[in-house]
Amino acid sequence: MVLEFLGADREVTGSCHYVTFADKHFLVDCGMEQGPDLYVNQELPVNAAIIDYVFVTHAHIDHSGLLPLLYSRGFRGQIFATKATCELCNIMLKDSAHIQEFEAEWRNRKARRAGKAEVTPMYNMEDAQGVLEHFVSCDYGVSIEICEGLTVRFIDAGHLLGSSSIEIWVREEGQTRKLVFSGDIGNGNRPLIRNPEYITEADYVIMESTYGNRNHDTPPDYALELAKVMNATFTRGGNLVIPAFSVGRTQEMLFYMRRIKTEALLPEYPNFEVYIDSPLAVEATNIFHKNVAECFDGEALELINSGVNPIQFPGLKVAVTSEESKMINFNAKPKVIISASGMCEAGRIRHHLKHNLWRSDSTILFVGYQVPGTLGHALLNGADTVKLFGEEIEVRASIVNLPGISGHADKEHLTRWISAFKNPPKKVFVVHGEESTAVSFAEHVKTDVGFDAVAPYSGDIYDLLTGEQIAEGSKQLVEKKKEQKVYRAGSSVFDRLVMAGERLVAVIRKCQGMANKDLAKFADQINSLCDKWDH
Repeated sequence: MVLEFLGADREVTGSCHYVTFADKHFLVDCGMEQGPDLYVNQELPVNAAIIDYVFVTHAHIDHSGLLPLLYSRGFRGQIFATKATCELCNIMLKDSAHIQEFEAEWRNRKARRAGKAEVTPMYNMEDAQGVLEHFVSCDYGVSIEICEGLTVRFIDAGHLLGSSSIEIWVREEGQTRKLVFSGDIGNGNRPLIRNPEYITEADYVIMESTYGNRNHDTPPDYALELAKVMNATFTRGGNLVIPAFSVGRTQEMLFYMRRIKTEALLPEYPNFEVYIDSPLAVEATNIFHKNVAECFDGEALELINSGVNPIQFPGLKVAVTSEESKMINFNAKPKVIISASGMCEAGRIRHHLKHNLWRSDSTILFVGYQVPGTLGHALLNGADTVKLFGEEIEVRASIVNLPGISGHADKEHLTRWISAFKNPPKKVFVVHGEESTAVSFAEHVKTDVGFDAVAPYSGDIYDLLTGEQIAEGSKQLVEKKKEQKVYRAGSSVFDRLVMAGERLVAVIRKCQGMANKDLAKFADQINSLCDKWDH
């Protein structure tokens, strides 16, 4: 029974953990990295076709975004997640595939003109559609026996609609170990979704530490603070541009905007307009409406039961098509524009930044964490110019960070979450944080909470029966940003063939113990196929 760390170790994105016991193999999360890497991440140490199960804590791409790639490499197991996470992944993974196909097409147009090699997406829409067929919806708080020796339960993490911490009981050689994967822990007192639930027992805890080195400077009232920023911007005659994740943060901003309208918190501009420029955000908002009973908090439920939609108000407009998106910037009236991505790395937000960064009357308002190395992080840290679509843009707009509006627990809340365990776990693994943050929070857990804690490296492996570390991962630093988006086209088709062969080997190994006549039939089919292609 072993646990191997594969992603978001001493880094913030790309969460992935690999567990093996008996003859079973499973992952907890399979996320895509966003922003530059710090350490060289380990590849999945086995053929993807060998993976039996994946358990997904929530739908954000840095926890789910590589599932289609896993599928393209031969994975055909089951993926377990909460109902809302399954629904959100249905739109987010297809959106990710679309973005990658679009970017590859754009790069290839430039490559053809320059006489350079073309590229292919990391995965395509077919891969996204294929992996979605393997999702299994689960309810909060229900213990599910996955197979002999493996039971799981999803607990509300309060981070995103459908987000969860996952309790996993693994039994091998007559011994049981309970693992708790925190996922991303919510900050509490959030609009719309419920507060995180606490877990009290575990042998091993794998917990996030995104804000493990600071406490949020929470404003007394988000809506009032937001209204002040809107008033200052509209008075100058500019636009308020808010880069926001399409899922979660956008809906929370709508909740505050509705309050500003209905409570007359901006009397100078009562008829202000808000544009959601993200097809994904529109779809996600519909999913929020469908998961009210399971995920919404008391305040949101009270509004709904009284006939009030908590994220709908007069003056709210949506842009779905690219033409509708372009027309927003031809409207001279001061307005709020909420667009994705939240870190300004892709999507329509980059077009709105191009049209507004150079304007001294506009404001760019950040309402979420910005990974170092992203455009959002650069703007928050005083960049004078940025490059967008090959053009150098001078930054004249006001750059504002509204602290406290965070989906992640801060140091105080993280400490409260880990302190809820009644008995000291055998070990607490601190992940999903910048290196200095993960290391310092692990030391805090050890010194102040009294639990044995460590910040692992990618590739570290632990024996969960003995508690001993049995392999060390790579501490090699990445010299430059890895190109994750695409592969070279010259090898991609052959790579696909190799992956298919590796999947065949994995399937063959799973056939051990079948009836001899079936094994013989399978062998004849393989030999026949080999005879056809072995020229």
